[in-house]
Order: sequence, then structure tokens, then C-alpha cells
Amino acid sequence: MDADAIPYLPRGVRIHRDRVREAWVLLAPERAITLDQVAHAVLSEVDGERSFGAICAALGSKYNAPEEEIAKDSAGFLKALKDRRFLEVR
Repeated sequence: MDADAIPYLPRGVRIHRDRVREAWVLLAPERAITLDQVAHAVLSEVDGERSFGAICAALGSKYNAPEEEIAKDSAGFLKALKDRRFLEVR
């Protein structure tokens, strides 16, 4: 994913805390994905305003981790969500 790309959750997709499973899930019409801690951390930064580069910088600062490693791992995760239509990019 390009550092200037702005990821966002399309209409009808949202992060939700599932009280029954006691886990975070990404909900879309008639679909759901259970999120682990890393996936939740990444998606919590996706606001439709900030670029992928800014999101990686924020995560690197927040978790004291190398921004390049975060970008590499997050790009694959977000691409998979985009391919499944849980995420859009401008």
C-alpha cells in the first residue's frame, strides 16, 4: 500500500465489540471477521482522514516499534481486507 493512500471503512462496515465472544470483530453486511489485538490496533487507527504512512507512524510511536516493519505487516493485512471488500482506499 502506498504511503499516501488513505484507507477507510466503507459504508456498512464497522468495528464492534462482540460481548458474547468477548472479542473485537469487523462487521459488514452478512459477514464478520474476528480481530486479534494487532488487527484491532491497526484498524482503530483507520479513520478515513490519515494516510497509510501517518497510520504506520502513529502505530510505531504508540508501540515503540519500527515503522518499516509495521508498514510491511499492515500493508498485507489491509490489502487482504480490501480484496474482501471490508476496506476501501482513496
